[in-house]
Amino acid sequence: MVTKSDARATLAKRRADVAGMFDGVASRYDLMNGIMSGGQHLYWRHQVVKAIDPKPGMRILDLAAGTGTSSRPLADAGALVVPADLSFGMLAEGKKRWPDLGFVNADACDLPFADATFDAVTISYGLRNVEHTDVALRELRRVTRPGGIVVINEFSTPLFGPFRRLYRDVMLPKVIPAAAGLLSSNPGAYDYLAESILAWPDQPALAQLMVDAGWHDVAWKNLSGGVVALHRGRA
Repeated sequence: MVTKSDARATLAKRRADVAGMFDGVASRYDLMNGIMSGGQHLYWRHQVVKAIDPKPGMRILDLAAGTGTSSRPLADAGALVVPADLSFGMLAEGKKRWPDLGFVNADACDLPFADATFDAVTISYGLRNVEHTDVALRELRRVTRPGGIVVINEFSTPLFGPFRRLYRDVMLPKVIPAAAGLLSSNPGAYDYLAESILAWPDQPALAQLMVDAGWHDVAWKNLSGGVVALHRGRA
């Protein structure tokens, strides 16, 4: 069994190469998401949009936006969306797909935006890739206007004990890397995916990190039995 301490030790050695790894999978990233999640990613993305409830003119930061797939429905609702990502490869792929979106290269721990710029900020499957989670949460809080919201969609801890053990001991460390080896041009990126999920805090622990960073009314909703959790808060 892989413990959280083992996973954190391995993960610390690889975080510096995150952007480079995602550069290498940018062209097939969305396809791989669909395959690896069994199509559940569409449901998860819908839940994010529902939680944000985008309106015309609403200013939204979509951090770790990757190719902009998560930003598209927000823009289509009339919101003013800024898709931001650390990976230049992801940004280039996104710009090819959605030339109308204003992609920005941004480090989650040092966001290039003024205080209180956005009505809502969101990040999906990206917060666990940030070296300093607490710093990123404070930065997201800084750029959100008073009363604005944060929506964090992230892999989490399944609720059902037998499935949780299967998920952590077999699916993450063995099944996902094996599938990536057959389907992905950069299987190492998906080894990292499994390691980062294993090292990630559970639902209450992430909620506490959000509170410590200055977010209020923090709550979460489990999706797919806790495989993914949608955390929300208010500035």
